[in-house]
Amino acid sequence: MTRVIHTGDTHIGYQQYNAPERRQDFLEAFRSVVDDAVADDVDAVIHAGDLFHDRRPGLIDLQGTVEILRTLADADIPFLAVVGNHESKRDAQWLDLFADLGLATRLGAEPEVVDDVAVYGLDFVPRSRRDDLEYDFAPVPDEAEHATLVSHGLFQPFAHADWDTERLLEESTIDFDAVLLGDNHKPDTAEVLDTWVTYCGSTERASASERENRGYNLVDFEDDAVGISRRGLTDTREFVFVDVDLEAGEGVDRIQERVREYDLEDAVVVVTVEGDGKPITPATIEGAAIDRGALVARVNDRRELPDEDEEVSVSFADPDAAVRERVRELGLSDAARNIDETVRDDGLVDANVRETVERRVRDLLEDDTSAFDPAPERSPDDEDVTTVADQLEGGAEAEEPAATEIDNIDGSDDIEESAVEAVIDAAAADTDGGEPTADATEANPDEHEPSSNGSETDTDEPETDIDEPPAETTETDAESESDGPADADASLGDFA
Repeated sequence: MTRVIHTGDTHIGYQQYNAPERRQDFLEAFRSVVDDAVADDVDAVIHAGDLFHDRRPGLIDLQGTVEILRTLADADIPFLAVVGNHESKRDAQWLDLFADLGLATRLGAEPEVVDDVAVYGLDFVPRSRRDDLEYDFAPVPDEAEHATLVSHGLFQPFAHADWDTERLLEESTIDFDAVLLGDNHKPDTAEVLDTWVTYCGSTERASASERENRGYNLVDFEDDAVGISRRGLTDTREFVFVDVDLEAGEGVDRIQERVREYDLEDAVVVVTVEGDGKPITPATIEGAAIDRGALVARVNDRRELPDEDEEVSVSFADPDAAVRERVRELGLSDAARNIDETVRDDGLVDANVRETVERRVRDLLEDDTSAFDPAPERSPDDEDVTTVADQLEGGAEAEEPAATEIDNIDGSDDIEESAVEAVIDAAAADTDGGEPTADATEANPDEHEPSSNGSETDTDEPETDIDEPPAETTETDAESESDGPADADASLGDFA
């Protein structure tokens, strides 16, 4: 019998909630998986993508990862992996570096044989390129009795699927016994065309929607059978979920009473408020939780409360009109208007503006180096001149730039850093430094939204690697040539 650990979506380097402790948690979760692998003396650790949260992991994250991979190497346990959408770079991948160091094997069309199992790999492929895919794999070696494919993406029949699993299996030159997947943060298994297809889930909670314990899969290949079982990680950071359904007349006191029922020491506390009741100030509840030892506290008020000041309307000027006029004068390109939309998105918290803008700028420049060339001169009277503010106001329908999936991005080391930074700094200035523009809040790729007091609030979003709603879903990141981050029960991004 051959036994392997199937893991993925470790997202090392993700500083969730801007807390350094959470960044370390993601690395430690990966360490726990490797410690289990050594203790159980498995035949291999197979990673299904998104080892890192970003294509540019920090030095500390790289050093920590190398140290953990050396633990596997010292135990003679191979580490086999594919590249996920979060970490994907245009040229060489971080996996290639680890392979050069003798610490990992990057899977591909040529099989890597582990005992009697031939293991193949398929890196994340953007949707725009999948129609041209040819599932052409090298023959299974004579010494192998089983074949398995490792890949990263949203495969059918699971939530938010955009990848045709049946086509993959039918057109593949290999008959696979199992397909081991990453990208969806929710573990799940299904049988497709007599082949087991399974997600291992993430090893740490990348969003408040991921309530179940994190873990990985154990896959056994024996005779003509494949066995898939689930093992949870018991030493990850505790998340305390406090759900409060307020009755009429109830308010902060009732919520505080519910929060006091839990041990909050070093935990991430997520309070979700529904029902009726009085308006609340999230900062009051979050502060009280921190005082009781919580590492992080977030309040998510899901109620639609009437605006008590609705009848009071004092206006000295129309800020949206001023923004529209100024945007017209600037002659922005479609790419710049895309960034303008991102900066002033009501759904993005201030702390995440810079990272989101940076990703979009790099994606746009990778698709077209002239993406930020000024638009042709136009006067404010031109009928085709529209801005994001026009769209928000319900004016003329603006031409929308191509959607960008924030999780489906390729890295680009050859982009001019100064150009990127200039755009990012200019965009971030709306929230970080000077006078904010109208509606300058944010859209959060890590599944948070601003609370009523302006603090970052976690929402119960899908356990998925998506940064955009499931229209054409996912992605941790609208489709670009990196092109490649829901429903509340799913789990992929962005993450996620």
